[in-house]
Amino acid sequence: MTAAVLLVLLAIEGFTILRIGRLLTLHVVIGMVLVPPILLKIGSTTWRFARYCLGSPEYRRKGPPPALLRLLGPLLVVLTVAVVGTGIALLLGPASMRHEFLFLHKATFIVWIAAMTVHVLGHIVDTARLAPRDFYRRTRRQIRGAGARQWALVGAVCLGVLLAIAVAPKVGPWRAGRAPAHLIQPPGAVTAHPVRQH
Repeated sequence: MTAAVLLVLLAIEGFTILRIGRLLTLHVVIGMVLVPPILLKIGSTTWRFARYCLGSPEYRRKGPPPALLRLLGPLLVVLTVAVVGTGIALLLGPASMRHEFLFLHKATFIVWIAAMTVHVLGHIVDTARLAPRDFYRRTRRQIRGAGARQWALVGAVCLGVLLAIAVAPKVGPWRAGRAPAHLIQPPGAVTAHPVRQH
């Protein structure tokens, strides 16, 4: 279910990129909402990996994912942390480093989107099949830990909303602080210059 929520939020975040000049605040807000669910997903995946390596029977029965997805997993974690981290640094870091952070944010995003596409295609069938089970009354009673997972996910999203509320007011001052022009106005827009009074 965490993966399904992440897919929806990431789809919205991707849409904001198409009109980043007008939707910069929404881009930042969704980015901050994403942080706790991403950490939850990394934590749950790490937990499954550890239990499998330690020989837990229930995890051994399920077996590992295909080799390509196993190799891609750690890289995707690093890239996800890099994309989110550079985005936060771009907004909250020193103004003197904005161009460096922007370059890193764009570069890691390009590699991340390629890796994420493969990851999503490899898991989309299982996600669609398994995600609703914690929420169906008929199946949730048969699945151990469904309630705890629901609360963890709801808590992560709520924490993300609080982070977004805390950070959103900083977008205005960031825009005013000589942000890169292509981030604060649509391509092709004409910049108005104040007329000097003589």
